Amino acid sequence: MAAISDTYAVSRVDDLVFASPGGNPLLADLYLPDGAPRPLPVIVWLHGGGWRIGDRRLAPDLGRFFAERGFAMASFDYRLSGDAIFPAAVEDVKTGIRWLRSVADVYSLDPARIGLWGSSSGGHLAAMAALSGPEAFQPADSAWATMSSAVQAVVTGYAPGDFLQMDEHRDPLGRPSEDAESIQLPPGKRSADADSPESTFLGAPIATCPDLVRRASPLTYVKPGAPPFLIIHGQSDTAVPSHQSELLFHALAANGNDATLCLVEGLGHGFLNRNHFDQGPSRRTIVQRSHAGMLEPSHAGPPLTFGVIESFFRGHLSE
Repeated sequence: MAAISDTYAVSRVDDLVFASPGGNPLLADLYLPDGAPRPLPVIVWLHGGGWRIGDRRLAPDLGRFFAERGFAMASFDYRLSGDAIFPAAVEDVKTGIRWLRSVADVYSLDPARIGLWGSSSGGHLAAMAALSGPEAFQPADSAWATMSSAVQAVVTGYAPGDFLQMDEHRDPLGRPSEDAESIQLPPGKRSADADSPESTFLGAPIATCPDLVRRASPLTYVKPGAPPFLIIHGQSDTAVPSHQSELLFHALAANGNDATLCLVEGLGHGFLNRNHFDQGPSRRTIVQRSHAGMLEPSHAGPPLTFGVIESFFRGHLSE
């Protein structure tokens, strides 16, 4: 692994086809640090957009975060809900991880050191892919079925976890986020609406399909032996209540897994797409950790920065 002080020039390899479900190609971009020690640890970015908008380029600067720091960065497209409903997007993410391992020798990637980093719906997909096990959500015609979809570390940002608990933890007055740059739902919109992102993702209003909601929840798949998680959420998020990240953290902790929860005052939804979210005055961060089955009390921690995310990956994807 590159030393913490090293910085590298970055080469980008665009538009790599990793799957073609229904004959429609899904693309990936790779960001490779020139001259960094090989084989390279890999971090996969999964974009947000409510499962229905966006693509692999909806991201922070993946050259800066964190290819120039010695990581290979990969960003995948996945099928959006207007094209294919759940579980298509989960299948695509797991197929992408398998594909990465199939081309590891071509791009000098380390198949034993792969992390996932997702925001919003991408965070949900990251958790689903990491927790659901090798047999789940594998399309019958996968070209990479013999490759593993396991990952070694996961960072989720403001991700949904249980769709049926989202509305009860929203501000009943519908007040806007304190964060002026936050992505916000239109006034009066709820996850229970038939046209909500969650209902559209499942193909039915969430209240009408509780079994499907459970199948689409990463909480359903939490068990001992999960990879370590860093879970981050803004406490001024009005689109996905921070309670959703608390649910994931406590499920992981209850099963003896290593997890860290960071709740950041004043941040809303979508901040990981901003290259500058951690600049300016520091924001109070409440941290809670679970390690080796021991749950630590919550406490005020260091400000959340891109450096904190890099350090997490460096700690868990080092040789």
